[in-house]
Amino acid sequence: MTAEPKSRQKTRQKTRQKARHKQSRDPRGHWLLLALTLPALFAALLFQGWTEHEVDAAKTRSPCTSPVPDAVAEGGPVIGINRDGIQTAAMPPRTVALTFDGGPDPVWTPRLLDLLRTNGARATFFVNGAQAARYPELIRRIRAEGHEIGSNTYTGAVLGESSPPRFDAELDMTQAALAGATGVHTNLLRLPRTTTPDTLCGREWQAARRATEYGYVLVAADKGSRKPALGTVRQLSQTATAYQEAKKLLGNPDVDRFTTVSAGLDLVPYTSASTVDRWQGQALIWATAAGRAFSTAMIWTLGLAGGLGVLRLVLLALFARAHVRRLERFRPGAPWMREVTGPVTVLVPAYNEEAGIESTVLSLLDSTHQQLQIIVIDDGSTDRTAEIAGGIADPRVEVIRKRNEGKAAALNTGLAQARYDIVVMVDADTVFEPDAVQRLVQPLAHAAVGAVSGNTKVGNRRGLLARWQHLEYVFGFNLDRRMFEVLECMTTVPGAIGAFRRGAVLGVGGLSDDTLAEDTDLTMALWRAGWRVLYEESAVAWTEVPTSVRQLWQQRYRWCYGTIQAMWKHRAAFFSRGTAGRFGRRGLPYIALFQVALPLLAPVIDVYALYGVLFRDPLESALVWFAFLGVQLATSGYALRLDSERLRTLWTMPLQIIVYRQLMYLVVIQSLVALLLGSRLKWHRVKRSGSAAEQIGGPVPYKRLRMR
Repeated sequence: MTAEPKSRQKTRQKTRQKARHKQSRDPRGHWLLLALTLPALFAALLFQGWTEHEVDAAKTRSPCTSPVPDAVAEGGPVIGINRDGIQTAAMPPRTVALTFDGGPDPVWTPRLLDLLRTNGARATFFVNGAQAARYPELIRRIRAEGHEIGSNTYTGAVLGESSPPRFDAELDMTQAALAGATGVHTNLLRLPRTTTPDTLCGREWQAARRATEYGYVLVAADKGSRKPALGTVRQLSQTATAYQEAKKLLGNPDVDRFTTVSAGLDLVPYTSASTVDRWQGQALIWATAAGRAFSTAMIWTLGLAGGLGVLRLVLLALFARAHVRRLERFRPGAPWMREVTGPVTVLVPAYNEEAGIESTVLSLLDSTHQQLQIIVIDDGSTDRTAEIAGGIADPRVEVIRKRNEGKAAALNTGLAQARYDIVVMVDADTVFEPDAVQRLVQPLAHAAVGAVSGNTKVGNRRGLLARWQHLEYVFGFNLDRRMFEVLECMTTVPGAIGAFRRGAVLGVGGLSDDTLAEDTDLTMALWRAGWRVLYEESAVAWTEVPTSVRQLWQQRYRWCYGTIQAMWKHRAAFFSRGTAGRFGRRGLPYIALFQVALPLLAPVIDVYALYGVLFRDPLESALVWFAFLGVQLATSGYALRLDSERLRTLWTMPLQIIVYRQLMYLVVIQSLVALLLGSRLKWHRVKRSGSAAEQIGGPVPYKRLRMR
């Protein structure tokens, strides 16, 4: 048989690799969900802010530039305009029309209704549509008890100062609310910020004329000096003062009848609303209830999220301090602890890592722990990764070539070839400090310890994106690890630098490809098997982080997706006992709360924060934001000091909160939606430049130079 040409073999190999690395497309439904949900939420909050917080509510009247017509100024308080011109009317003698503006108020409207019922009186309630939509049950009670309902506009806006669209909305939405609550439209209107007929001057008179064109009868009030015995329309609010004034007036012996405006003047107060109008009104009532419920929920959510965020920062700082003291128990020199000096196997899985593989291997060879077996597992690379690693002339370096099956399979292959019980796993884009291996393996002197996480730092810190990731590594990852160790619930030994007992790893079945976060999966499996996992902050390795938003997105998407997979896979740990139970009841809820739940709420919280700036007190919102920023800066500064890093990077944190953190939140959303939709995420490999050694002053590729 003729051998297959090498070119064809290479082509077939590439095809297989592409088929493996190119899985189904990422789901796009989450973007549609965000595109529809967030604008809808903001629109609901915008409507809520407009109606509840009186933004652009036209509450101030302009000075009157022209008086009202004489027929209005000298006529009665009830005004209509028809083909015969201006018509006015006043209450008959010894008849009082009590009118109440605003509301309905959940406190004072029921009390006023009780007072009117006790005295056998009827009144007219000029309500705000927004309040009517909020408390439709009070509107129904007003009408059921024989009282009358008029319009006081939707938000109490000064109609003379409102634009034409706003003018129409104020009247139409009030009618919609009344139709939804009672099935009728009102014919009575009281213009806000007006009292007696002569106050309908200037722009308000123009608004009044326009309102009468819609079929409204305008109701003002008589001057306070007019005696009830002569017949009057009294204007009251729905407050404690108005309640006392109404109570006093109801006891006036000069009044024979307390009635509604329409009953006193024989007017038609209502017209029946159509079925469509009733449904629209009911929809408005439901939307108002939903908006209030959402606003209330967001207030509680913000308070809870803010409280949890601050509590997390405080706990991180406290546990980090406890971790510093705890480290003394596991460092060489402790009375009970022997120094680990035995040989170590280092596994370096690599797929197309020609840019950084030489730096990684040379940094390991420069280690102060000289008894090393370094196994580079080439996972079917199509570049010169294997050739570069194999060209390093040192007997401690071994290169294994295999077909592409993924990182977990590559590490399992290396485990099978490992000669020593202690195994260090290293990413092929990582550069080790000379004493990193020696320090990393020391906690394994304790028989209960199955794995140790090292301290991963960002090597390529040029550019704002890299600086943000540097802060995240120091403030987020490393500070978390200090807390996790004290709480005995370390969730991840990173692939960049981690030490393991070979027997412990094999005891849990090796590394699994069930998830895309094989390091997190393995760490959780070790906890469930009864092993402890520690963090050795003095074992430092420098890694190369993505330098473009696209690459960063792909990397974090895979991390987050895999972490959620691992969390679900090991959910039974929550109900376990002993070491596994401590991990399950501490580590898993922490991930679920701070790495999944809160990020899912983050976009909604941001929308509500914008709502607070627009519709609430901007100064209060700013103070809360800066207070939270201050706590984060203080905690981040402490974390930088613990890692012996310079504090000057802190200037990027405000921008990180505004930009970078939103990107990470969207990553969580995409990951969760992908899991819910059952999508199989493709493996995203970040393109490397071999710049992990930049921060430590080493050239690229790394040469055997002592690092600081």
